[in-house]
Amino acid sequence: MDEIDRRIINALQTGFPISERPYLEAAQALGLSERELLERLETLLQEQTLSRFGPLYDAEAMGGALTLAAMRVPEERFEEVAGIVNGFQEVAHNYARRHTLNMWFVLATETPEQLRDTLDEIERRTGLTVYDMPKITEYFVGLKLEA
Repeated sequence: MDEIDRRIINALQTGFPISERPYLEAAQALGLSERELLERLETLLQEQTLSRFGPLYDAEAMGGALTLAAMRVPEERFEEVAGIVNGFQEVAHNYARRHTLNMWFVLATETPEQLRDTLDEIERRTGLTVYDMPKITEYFVGLKLEA
């Protein structure tokens, strides 16, 4: 990663223009052409320096639902269960943990009703209990990772 990539990553974490040509506007603020910005973002994604580039939506404000869930997965079934859980388009993140509850994932659905249905379906397909840990209070941390 060179200095220009660092500037792109650091700048675009704290805001992205909402306009007819947002990439052009962002590129101009960085002293780049629109094409160069798009090519650099594509390269950062292809090289997996970035895992994702896109907006974060407040699913609950849009009528959806979110929850953090955990499972106790026998080690010998971990990969199998991870494949089942990751096969649900509603699963946003899935992490292995060194804990009795060794699989943690975030679930986002279009409606609150779909959340319970999806948790139930994961339990049915894996044969394992899913522990639902819904958000009680939301905090805005403002996380920014310096490149």
